[in-house]
Amino acid sequence: MKVPIKIIKNRSDIGAGTRGSDLGIDAIEIAAINKGSQYFHKYPFVDVQTRNDAVYDRRLNPFAKRIKQVLKQCKEVSAVVEETLEDGQFPLVFSGDHSSAIGTIAGIKSAFPNRTLGVIWIDAHADIHSPFTTPSGNLHGMPLAATMNQDNPSCAVNEVDVETVHYWDKLKALGGEIGKLTPNHLIYFGVRDTEEPEDSLIDSLGIKNYTVEEVREKGVENCVEEMNKRLADCDMLYVSFDVDSMDSELISDGTGTPVPKGFYPSEVILLLQNILSCHKVTCFEVVEVNPLLDNKGNKMAEVAFDILEKVTKSIEKIYSKSM
Repeated sequence: MKVPIKIIKNRSDIGAGTRGSDLGIDAIEIAAINKGSQYFHKYPFVDVQTRNDAVYDRRLNPFAKRIKQVLKQCKEVSAVVEETLEDGQFPLVFSGDHSSAIGTIAGIKSAFPNRTLGVIWIDAHADIHSPFTTPSGNLHGMPLAATMNQDNPSCAVNEVDVETVHYWDKLKALGGEIGKLTPNHLIYFGVRDTEEPEDSLIDSLGIKNYTVEEVREKGVENCVEEMNKRLADCDMLYVSFDVDSMDSELISDGTGTPVPKGFYPSEVILLLQNILSCHKVTCFEVVEVNPLLDNKGNKMAEVAFDILEKVTKSIEKIYSKSM
């Protein structure tokens, strides 16, 4: 019996600083077509309504750009994820920029409000800024702060206007719960490009980051085993895979904020397969493929699709046994 996977296509990039990740899903589909794969014909899918025309709006909130539209977008994503889970399907989410995770996590918690959620964040960036600490104002750098209700006031550098605070509070409350994730239930893999306010908050909250070097030194299996112990009291897991967690020099610059010295694709595959084997993963998301920035044709999307194919087979194999 196959796992009832449902693909959720969220072509939104309004939370990013550079346009183009809204085309990432299409780039991955093109990679599949060029490989002769029927992947995107195998599963039901839904297209989430987007608000990408918000990029033309000059009325920016400087410390949370397009926050009103991001809130609406995350509401859409949340509703689709919640419905998918309530229908007994596995949400495989493709998003443009990483602000989408606010909606994805809200949808998971809306579907299962009484279950404890763990989050595995595979990314070059910590994404734990708030409007009070952000150097850029881009909301794709803030999803975990919103999800954990972390304003980080001790590191505040921005004087945030009342309207921004209003919408920020609404983002934090999306899904009907403020603080949907506790710091001890968040695990980073590959984070290596952070700012001082993020470092301070991560340190004070005791959030574990498995660096690329640590994963290679200890081995993927040992790191995941440790991770499972840390998340032992979590009933379900959400895995968010930002392609910038991989080595940009090895692959390409086809992502919003490329960072060198990241994971190899083979390491990501092994990492994801080991995480999935714990049978707790409820939702998997892939973000930040940006073909407009790719200096090697469609290389990042091609690599992302190769990973996706192998990981999806693991989802079907592992979860079909428990159905």
